[in-house]
Amino acid sequence: MMPIYLSPEVPGWSPRTEADLQSAIDGGLLEESHRLDLKQALHATKGDNKELARDIASFAVDGGTLIIGIGEDKENRTFFLTPQPLKGLGERVEQVARSLPDPPLAVVTTDIPSASDEEQGYLVVHIPASPAAPHMVDGRYHGRGDKTKHVLADADVVRLHERRRSADQDALDLLQQQIEADPLAGVGEQSHLFLVAQPLAARRDMLLKFTSDPQWGQRLNELIAQAHTRTVNEALHPHQVAPALSGDASNGHRRTRGVAKASPNIGPGREYTPSGGWGDENAIELHIREDGGLRLYSSRLSDATEESEQQIIAAAAVVKTRRLLALIEAAAKEGGYVGNWAVAVGATRLKGRRAHVSGGSDFGFGPTARYDEDTYTETTTITWAELTATPGAITLRLTGPLLRALGVEQHFQKALSDPAQDQTE
Repeated sequence: MMPIYLSPEVPGWSPRTEADLQSAIDGGLLEESHRLDLKQALHATKGDNKELARDIASFAVDGGTLIIGIGEDKENRTFFLTPQPLKGLGERVEQVARSLPDPPLAVVTTDIPSASDEEQGYLVVHIPASPAAPHMVDGRYHGRGDKTKHVLADADVVRLHERRRSADQDALDLLQQQIEADPLAGVGEQSHLFLVAQPLAARRDMLLKFTSDPQWGQRLNELIAQAHTRTVNEALHPHQVAPALSGDASNGHRRTRGVAKASPNIGPGREYTPSGGWGDENAIELHIREDGGLRLYSSRLSDATEESEQQIIAAAAVVKTRRLLALIEAAAKEGGYVGNWAVAVGATRLKGRRAHVSGGSDFGFGPTARYDEDTYTETTTITWAELTATPGAITLRLTGPLLRALGVEQHFQKALSDPAQDQTE
């Protein structure tokens, strides 16, 4: 169950039972808002389907949740439970979302059965913020105010389209800031990797409870573990790339507007702190910001071969991008955010270098092309539905141009695809 935003005091409500819904009603927590709508029932009519499509389209601008099976006594301004037949209800909502809004939308639905009859219950519909918003229904664009939906004025439509166009540039600007702040900018010869993820419509304090927790170091370890689950590891097998967040990022630090885990050669002030031993140049850092932003840095995107030639570790770009997506999903769940993310990948010191590729580790020479520019950047905007269903495809969008330029994309097909998704098509 994705957390539901109710208010700044209750940013992550996760109802799992009928009793949870009743408790929220009794506690006065439920109120229709910019991010929440409550419906008593859906009727199988064209009019109801279009009304549902307009509701879904209005939430697609900033993201939100619709709960079906909760009625309202408007005179007394109170809510009450009205369990509905669950069979086919979620499928109907998904079909409406895919067929009536233009362009189509993806939603995430969850059943909550009634305690007295499991065939009856409530449907929670999460509508992630859409990168294609605003969406049109019956020739009109729809958005949402404080409590109700409305038809968007032309100026609002223009503003939203401009916001969509600017998302990529914003991600590039954040990426450039990270490149300019490279803690090993004047150290060694290795190519460096930078990854940036920023929620596009989240609260500014999305992860404040996380970053200000007295046990933030342990919680950050637990977050990193979610990027190293069996599912993620199997998708990346057999590629293993050092340094890794799990194991090498052993030191915790307070950072500007957030917290970080870093390898020992990146100190408290983000200064380079070599120990004089082997591997001093290999650094990694994950920075979690209270506004929900994530920054991942790794100094080892290349290494010297036996011939002393720096060659690009192509697996590093793939592995760390795929793990970043898992971290984004974990952070989104932590902050109760189902909106869009701007994600960017960058690399430096690439010019004239070719790639090493292997089956089981980060090295093993193969015939590859030399990269002809010094810097690589790529951005994309991703939805919650994409993040949870097709992380391989997103990884391909972000790293594909680099891999193809080096002639090594074919070595990473498993990590760049989504087999479960493919089987449903």
